[in-house]
Amino acid sequence: MWKIYATLTLAMFVWGFNLPLLKYLLLYVGPVTMTAFRLLLAGAVVFIILAALKLIRLPTKKEWQYIIGGALLNVVCHHYFLNMGLERTSGSNASLILGTGPVLTAISVALIFRNYPSKMQWIGFILGLGGVSSVVLAGGGMAGLAVGDVFVFISIATQVLSFLIIAKAARTLDPRLMTAYMLVIGSLILIVVSLLQEPGEMRVFLEVPTSFWLAFSASAVVGTSIGHMLYNQSVGEVGPSKAAIFINFNTMFALLGSVLFLGEVITARHLIGFVLIIAGVVLGSGAAEEMWRQRRSRTVS
Repeated sequence: MWKIYATLTLAMFVWGFNLPLLKYLLLYVGPVTMTAFRLLLAGAVVFIILAALKLIRLPTKKEWQYIIGGALLNVVCHHYFLNMGLERTSGSNASLILGTGPVLTAISVALIFRNYPSKMQWIGFILGLGGVSSVVLAGGGMAGLAVGDVFVFISIATQVLSFLIIAKAARTLDPRLMTAYMLVIGSLILIVVSLLQEPGEMRVFLEVPTSFWLAFSASAVVGTSIGHMLYNQSVGEVGPSKAAIFINFNTMFALLGSVLFLGEVITARHLIGFVLIIAGVVLGSGAAEEMWRQRRSRTVS
């Protein structure tokens, strides 16, 4: 179990530090066009990795249904609405709304799968949300509800639903292979959307500097392909609720990345938020209860 927790933390580290790269990339190319080709490269890299591991196979008819559903929710809808939302709202608002992911996941799992988190995990979800709120509000607070906020909420809601599909598909389909198919199918759909919404934007790729391609490759290979493989595999092993609580780490690592690469400043409120986020993850993931059981077991023995 601890290996899975370490894997989830690594995935959030990768996703968090990917944020400064995305901000840099959006200076040159439109959000839908850039995202579509970044995801296509990420999907190709995942297939190459799985081919080396000899894990590629054709899915069954039932598995194709999960893959298409996951691609539409986790890749197309999530990334499209997130990018559209970020253009129309502040980073603070977006971060706080994305921080509701663990709670939304816990509620969805409870309603759909009848798998209710423990009281300790619910406390962890609330603490984590409080920690994300503290970090976000330290950066300037909520600026009021806007259309962009609605788009960001749709993006996290569709991602939460995709976690449920991934968890169900993991009974027969390797989540890493599912990730590869989802990324390629979703990116191809987004390319069509980009041609309609951002016509002519592909020509911009011919004019970008070398530093863009370095950041683009790092974001696609590390931030997306490796990050999604690690996270989706963990969802299949521990379930959506426990995996989703680690999303709170995304905000923390994103801020640290912004400090290192974008020159932002950490305040006392940020530090308080970090403490709450860590406490929320420990409680919400079930790690605290597991440590308590192990301690009681040693005491009894």
